This record gives sequence, C-alpha cells and structure tokens, in this order.
Amino acid sequence: MRVVQNLIDGAFQGASGGAIINVFDPATLGQIATAPDSTAHDVDAAVEAAANAFPAWRDLPVKARSGFLDRLADLVERDSEEFARVESIDTGKPLSLARSLDIPRAIANLRFFAREVLDTELEAYETAQGRAMVRRRPLGVAACISPWNLPLYLFTWKMAPALAAGCTVVGKPSEVTPLSAWMLAQRAVEAGFPRGVLNVVHGRGPLSGAALVAHPRVACITFTGGTMTGESIARAAAPSFKRVALELGGKNAAIVCADAVAGDAVDATVEGIARAAFTNQGQVCHCASRILVERSAWDRFVPRLVARVRRLQVGDPMESTTDLGSLISAQHLLKVAAAVEAAISEGGRVLVGGSRVDSAVLPERVRGGAFFAPTLIDSLAPTARSNQEEIFGPVATLIPFDTDDEAIAIANGTRYGLSASVWCRTDTRAQRFAGALDCGTVWINSWMVRDLRVPIGGVRASGLGREGGTESLRFFAEPVAVVHGPREVTSPQLQGSTHA
Repeated sequence: MRVVQNLIDGAFQGASGGAIINVFDPATLGQIATAPDSTAHDVDAAVEAAANAFPAWRDLPVKARSGFLDRLADLVERDSEEFARVESIDTGKPLSLARSLDIPRAIANLRFFAREVLDTELEAYETAQGRAMVRRRPLGVAACISPWNLPLYLFTWKMAPALAAGCTVVGKPSEVTPLSAWMLAQRAVEAGFPRGVLNVVHGRGPLSGAALVAHPRVACITFTGGTMTGESIARAAAPSFKRVALELGGKNAAIVCADAVAGDAVDATVEGIARAAFTNQGQVCHCASRILVERSAWDRFVPRLVARVRRLQVGDPMESTTDLGSLISAQHLLKVAAAVEAAISEGGRVLVGGSRVDSAVLPERVRGGAFFAPTLIDSLAPTARSNQEEIFGPVATLIPFDTDDEAIAIANGTRYGLSASVWCRTDTRAQRFAGALDCGTVWINSWMVRDLRVPIGGVRASGLGREGGTESLRFFAEPVAVVHGPREVTSPQLQGSTHA
C-alpha cells in the first residue's frame, strides 16, 4: 500500500482537507494506494509556488534547464524496472509493454526536449529596411493534465517541453493512475529541481482539475483525454484567453488495400493491424478502431486477422506471455461491454471475442480483474453508432470498400480526426490517401512509429493544436517580434527626426 502525496513548493504533502482517493489495481481490483483528493486550496498553493518560481527559472540559462531534465531522465532510467512494475500495476497493462514502451518513451521525452531546446535557433531576418528577430518569451505557469492510459509517457510529453521552454509547471495526473507521476516528482526533488518549478497535484477532475484550469495565474493548459472534458476545458479557458492544446478522442481508420495482403505481404499487414487495434487493450487514442478492407481482399485478409486475434493472450499483466492485460477499471469494462451490446443490436456480427473474459480461464491472482476479450465486429454500416462513437477498448469493426473515394469518405465520415493508417504497397496510391484523409497523422504500412520532432495532434473533435518538436516548445512561449530600423538613415523625411 503506497501513500501518494502532492508535491507543492518542493515539499510532499496530503490534501489540505485530508481527503483521499483509493487507488486500485484493475487486474485484481485490490487496493494498492491512496492519493490526495485535492481541492482548490491545494491548487492555489501549487500555482502560487509555480508563479513565484517562474522568474528565476525563466532567467536560468537554457543549458541549465536542459541539465535538470537530463538528470531527471538519468534517475528514471536508473529506476526503470520499478517504474515499469508500478505502471503495470496501476493501469493493468502488460509489464512487457510498460518495459518496452511506456518507460523508455518517458525517458526519451525528457532527453529529447533537453536536447531540442539547445538546438533552437534565434529567428533573425535582414532586409534593406532593417533587421527583425523573434524572441520567444516563456508564458509562465503551465497546467499539464495527463490521462490514465499512458500515465508517465504522456505526463513527461507535456511537462518536459514546458520546463525546457522556461515555464514552471503544475501537473495534474489522472486520479485513476497517480503512482508514476508521484514517483517522478520524487525523482525531481532528488535531481535538485528548484522549489516550485515542478508541482504535482493529485485529485479528481471536477474538483482539483477544474480549479487548475480556471486559475487566473495559469497561463496555458495542455490536456490529453476525452473529448467532452476537452470541450469543458476550452470553455473554461476562453474568457481569460489562456492558450490551450488539446489531444482528444479518435475513431481512427486503418485502410487495408488489396496489394497489402497479396502474397507474403499479408502476414505483415495482419500483424500490423492487430497491433494497431489492440495495443494497450485498445486504450490508446490512436488505436485503429475501424478497419476498412478493400472488398477484393476481404476473403484473404479477414479470416487471417480473426485467427491472429484469437491467438492474443489475455491474462495476468505480470506474465511474459500476456499480450493484453485488463481494462483500466470495472466501470470501464461495463462501458466497453455495453458498446459491444449496442453494436450487436445494430446488426453487428461478432467474429471473435465480444464478451468479458471467463474468469475460469484466468490465473487465480487476476480472476476478479477487468478483462475483456479482443473483439472484431462486421456487418455494421459506416454510419452506425459503433462506427461513430469512441469505445476506447479492445474492439474494432470491419468495413468493406470498393473504391478509394469510398474508403476516404468512410474514413472521414466521423466527427473525429486524430489519425489513420494506410496499408498499401503502391506508393502513389498510399500518398493519395494520405493527402485526402482529414486527420493529424497518417501512417503508411505502420502504426505509432514516432519521430519526436514531428508534430502530432488532431482536428475537429480530436483536438486543438499540436505537440512535438519545436511545436511543443513554441506552445509554451509567446513570440515577440523585435524590429530594428535601418542602420543608416537616408530618407530626407527622417533626417533629424527623433522618432524611430
């Protein structure tokens, strides 16, 4: 049993009112921790500490800020096995996934922005009329609100560029998965971060999260999570014109062309689609939840995909053979089950999965957990509710298409626009798809291949703004144009003038 605490002004403390949130391992439904149920009073204290620390942190040489991030990365790397185990226990994801993806990526985020800020060049321009440059002034206190599906991965993706750019941070992790952010806060103190530069406040969204978003001394907000919460954040930020970046939900399409399943190519495509649909139990905002299959390839591709999904091992996250762990909670399991029932009521046909995993087939340790079988459903219209609403679980639908224009129309036919993948061996055709899909990222013959220099984000109900590379650093700074007049005054009208 761990006792998570807030980090405020360099000190660890509980919620001011003493209230706590019980934290559970979703694979066993056993309690593993308590976390502070913080209030607006705690948020005020954290924001005040961040605001007080901001001038000195802003004025610190860039190389020094970079050094703090590198030291923090060293400490996470030193304790990477502990971080991975805690992340697995907190989220229910396979330990192998936390080891191979979540924690390495968190370390990479810290190191990347430590380097990226050093490589940022001053923008300067020279013309006959004079010289201009762009200075980027850190905004101030940044609110970094991260979700439960990739807790440390996405928390570091937000706080690292904020700190590198010269902002101070008040982080608000999901109350469902607070452990790795608490551990990161401990390592930040060990790394010697000045008091108030990084603050972490735990609590529920409607209480501490809402107070943080609305706080008048918060200059900017970066949030990853559900679309409805993103909408409420945008409304709360609008009256004070806070800068906001939102990465929200998705109903992402994977387009499978006939040539991608011809000959030996079929195995790689099947493997790629299975990974895209079911990684992290389908609880990744970029997961491919709609699989569009060229009709001429249907009979070759779909049975192979069904067979591959049947072989996915659902079980104890601590076992090395486990492919899928538990969903994030018993409540979320009921939500996913209800979505599958709705799909069946709309005429959907379950090809594999479709229900909670029978506890009798699970190891005894996890028989009470929130396990749902990886599920494929076909026979639904593209406009069916199950093809329009985000399920956020191990559920994907299969939709046939006959022409590229039809596939593009289906892929673009939701209110979301986060990402898509195109599985095609003809480059010109793949590039045509990439140019026509209305989303923030298009992967070709791959999924979730990330270059951290490249911006990522969505359009429409999938979000606002971009994160990654210089886009992240620029989000946390205000561009200020500094313009110099000509070095030699030659205009007769300006001779002897005291005006620039």
